[in-house]
Amino acid sequence: MAAYRRQIVMATVVGAILIGLYLLSSPVGNDGETATTAIPGGADPADVAVIDEWAHTLSRGDIHGAAEFFAIPSLAQNGLTLRIDSFAKAKLFNSSLPCGALLVEATTDGEFTVATFRLTERSGRGVCDAAAEAEARTAFKIEDGKIVVWRRVPDESGGEAQPAPSSSA
Repeated sequence: MAAYRRQIVMATVVGAILIGLYLLSSPVGNDGETATTAIPGGADPADVAVIDEWAHTLSRGDIHGAAEFFAIPSLAQNGLTLRIDSFAKAKLFNSSLPCGALLVEATTDGEFTVATFRLTERSGRGVCDAAAEAEARTAFKIEDGKIVVWRRVPDESGGEAQPAPSSSA
């Protein structure tokens, strides 16, 4: 009888360990949604995680949270160049982006991670309208888990970089 109990205890322990390992292998974002961990393109996973979390945060309409991903100082180039030298300017830049974004690919180009997004409507005051479902590319330079450069870049066809839609224009 004692051997049978040991087998049940061991099976329970092994089962608990397997469930724990399964849960650890399924990362979950702050909003309860499964975080994207397998973005195609081969970019640095740590940079991809920052970019993906920033995009999810912005898409939720959390301007304050999206601004926290930017280093102070940093640069944002979306047609014009904005030197972000305060948290207020980081919030201003993020609030100027009316679309949410879903990260679909991330590649490495020198010190930059070039992210391709599918634009979406976002919660809050942003109105994406005609740009929703379009693709946009942005080059990010990430240092110490923060965005130090956000630069709109041309699409894959080699056309000129069009500024991302802006609610401040």
